[in-house]
Amino acid sequence: MNNHPVARIYRSVAFGLSSLRLIPHLILWRFSPNRDVIMQDVRRWREAFLGHLSVGSDVEAFLVLMASLPEYRTLFYFRIGSLATPVKFLCPVMESLILVCPKLGPGLIIQHGIATVIVAEEIGANCWINQQVTLGISGSLPGFPTLGDNVRVSVGAKVLGGITVGSNSMIGANAVVMKNVPPNVTVVGVPGYIVRRDGVRVNEPL
Repeated sequence: MNNHPVARIYRSVAFGLSSLRLIPHLILWRFSPNRDVIMQDVRRWREAFLGHLSVGSDVEAFLVLMASLPEYRTLFYFRIGSLATPVKFLCPVMESLILVCPKLGPGLIIQHGIATVIVAEEIGANCWINQQVTLGISGSLPGFPTLGDNVRVSVGAKVLGGITVGSNSMIGANAVVMKNVPPNVTVVGVPGYIVRRDGVRVNEPL
């Protein structure tokens, strides 16, 4: 039934009408100083989430992402800044997702984003953050976290205080990390400890 010609026409018309609300967003993207970074975001999200769809161009991928993923909208509006305020009502953000970071690299993926707090000093390129994650301040450890490039923070993890997570490292699900993490490691547990370094299984404290 979904492949019936009438169904295909209906989906095309519905998508076209939905896309009208995105015209102001396309204009903001076109003239944003961050347009190249936004392009890198779109391409990474497209690869991660839209591979099963016949998406013909980066613009079409952008339209699909804005129409369907409030997590992506939150990131897009962050890139655009205050100029996005008049159009946010057209594509609402995910209200349970908080994103504050003065230096945010390209290609950040926020998967699901439910109950996620991202308050960081700096996040490098191509990082991946899952739902129910907290990056933020600790009462006993001042400052905000810094993530290197290609860092993944898994479901429910907490990364707290002015610490650094090195590039290519992974923070496992529900881990609590309050110490610096070297590059190329996997950290799990409460408190966090290293279980993999450069692809080799280990058991090391942070």
